[in-house]
Amino acid sequence: MRAILAAPLPTLLVIAKSPRPGRVKTRLSPACSPEQAARLAEAALVDTFAALARVPAGRRVLVLDGPVGCWLPPGWEVIPQIAGGLDARLAAAFAAVCGRDGGPVLLVGMDTPQLESRVLAEALSAAARTDSDAWFGPATDGGFWAFGLARPDAALARRLLLGVPMSNPSTGAVLRDRLAEAGLRISTLPVLNDVDTVSDAAEVATLAPGSHFARTWHTVTASATRTGTAQPAPQGALG
Repeated sequence: MRAILAAPLPTLLVIAKSPRPGRVKTRLSPACSPEQAARLAEAALVDTFAALARVPAGRRVLVLDGPVGCWLPPGWEVIPQIAGGLDARLAAAFAAVCGRDGGPVLLVGMDTPQLESRVLAEALSAAARTDSDAWFGPATDGGFWAFGLARPDAALARRLLLGVPMSNPSTGAVLRDRLAEAGLRISTLPVLNDVDTVSDAAEVATLAPGSHFARTWHTVTASATRTGTAQPAPQGALG
C-alpha cells in the first residue's frame, strides 16, 4: 500500500501540429476548406487538452510542430518536434522527458477529441500500474492513438519506435508486436477513431456531442449548407 501511495505521477505528452490552414487535416479537403480543416484541428486539440487536464499528472508536455497559439491552456510545457519521420519524432519526444522523476510517460495524439479522461485516469492509476509495463491505444485505421511506458528510458523508446511504419494499416500491429517481443506487460486502451477523413469527423462529432469539436463540426457543416459550397459528409455518417 505504501508503494502505491508513493508512486510518482505520470508525464502526459501530446504530439501535434499547430492548427494552421494548409498544414493540418489536409485529408478533410476538398469537402472542407483549409481554414475549416484548421478550425477542426484546433477544436480537437482543445478537447484533448481538456480531457488530459482531468487526468492526474506531474507534467503535461506538448511536443509541437509550429508556433504556439491561444489554444494552448496554462500549465503545459512546450518542446519542439525534431525533424525526421514520425517514428523518430515520437522516440525523441520520449527521450526529452525520460528520467526526470522516474514516473510513467504516456503520449497521446491530437486526433481523438472523443477521448474520455476517466479511461486514462484509471489506466494510469497507481494501483493499475502494478500490472502494466506499457499502454497501447489502438485506432480503428490500424494505427494507434496512445502509447506509454511505465518505466521509460530513451534507449527503450528508440528500440520500440524507430522503424515502425507510420500511417500504415500495420502500424499498430507492428508496435504491439515489438512491445510483446520486449517482454512488456501491455495494458490495452479502448479502440478509438482518429479524425483523418470527413466521415471520421462526422462519426466523432456524433460520439462526443458536447465537445468543442462537435460544435465546430456543426458550424462547418451549417456554413457549407448556407454558402452552397462542397459539403462535408452529413452529421452521423460513418466511414
